Amino acid sequence: MTKVVLLDPAAPERLDRIRPHLPQGWTLVAAASRDPADQIAALRGVDFAITGDAPVTAPMMAVPGLRAVHKWGVGYDGIDLDAARLHGVRVFRTTGINAVAVAETTLGLILAVNRNIVRGHVGIRDGGWPKGQVSASCTTLSGKTVGIVGMGHIGQALARLLAGFGCRILYAKRTPLSAAEEAELHASHAPLEELLASADVVTLNCDLNDSTRNLINRDRLALMKPGAILINAARGGVLVEPDLAQALGAGRLRGAGIDVFSVEPIQPDNPLLALDNVVLTPHISGLDAEGFAPSIRRMAANLQAVLDEGEPNPTDILV
Repeated sequence: MTKVVLLDPAAPERLDRIRPHLPQGWTLVAAASRDPADQIAALRGVDFAITGDAPVTAPMMAVPGLRAVHKWGVGYDGIDLDAARLHGVRVFRTTGINAVAVAETTLGLILAVNRNIVRGHVGIRDGGWPKGQVSASCTTLSGKTVGIVGMGHIGQALARLLAGFGCRILYAKRTPLSAAEEAELHASHAPLEELLASADVVTLNCDLNDSTRNLINRDRLALMKPGAILINAARGGVLVEPDLAQALGAGRLRGAGIDVFSVEPIQPDNPLLALDNVVLTPHISGLDAEGFAPSIRRMAANLQAVLDEGEPNPTDILV
């Protein structure tokens, strides 16, 4: 019998939603908590582990019998790939499966910040009518310059959505797209510093790795146009949050939309919580109810390939 553990603690109802999309005869359990001891205990006796946000550490990779770990999503910065290689554990992710969801969330955050949608809602909910207070900072997206940091599946999906707004699109990427791809997306490659200095909206849609950790810090925020906005739907570690809070508090930037944080759930002392020109969401950009079943079936297919000594989806292979 094949046994799978979901490392993110889950209610029985969530497990019941997942089970019908797994191969017949597979069993599914969830970790009791995110405590390291509970995570290790959950891995004992299982063939496969699935993780959404739970880190997969070197001691977890060393649990005997573990054959593969599957990321439910794209970002793998919390998975110890070196330890996986050491212990012969395969690692996969669902590349591109939530690209449209993340791109739409990114666009939603841009519009929410530009149009003061959340500030208006909160003001009315609290008994006010803040039309006058928000009017000076309401602006449009149409015709503006948008800088996309990272131009993978998500960045390209966002560029396609922005086409309807007539935006000028700049992107920063270590390996530029082909001329044909740039033409299809109406996008132009630019060095990061040039992008930051030119864009009215800067959106982070890149992986978190050694080259992008703390990429957007005090010095790079200072390069941005006064009155620009910043959106982060990538990973919290790409952005130095106290530096952003200082830039926003000083009026250097007009606003920000943040879906991901350096520590999740967000901590009570995070300085972004004290600002009213920031829209904060709880890492929901990759969520898509319609993509729930296809994601599970794709993960199961990759894991079944491990059992059958076959070939998983090549774009999903990390180790």
